[in-house]
Amino acid sequence: CDMRGLLSFLILFLLSKKPMHGQELAREIGKRKGIKPSPGTIYPALKNLKREGLIKEKKSGKTITYSLTNQGKKGLEAAKRRFCMTFMDVIST
Repeated sequence: CDMRGLLSFLILFLLSKKPMHGQELAREIGKRKGIKPSPGTIYPALKNLKREGLIKEKKSGKTITYSLTNQGKKGLEAAKRRFCMTFMDVIST
């Protein structure tokens, strides 16, 4: 299964639990998907989510920690509803 379609959703979901840095997000996604995304996959997705105003970053030395914005929280809730509507038939069959 191609990770790119779910990557932004997974990042938003994980950040709704707690702020995380990029490697921490990659590890958590790897635990859930069985495949840890490479830096070349995770960081462009983070950049895109930041550009869309869904996440923000806090720099502490060389570490950048990401968290959801209010817009990101609303976007995640909308994505969860769409996900459930889209895949509810798949689960029940």
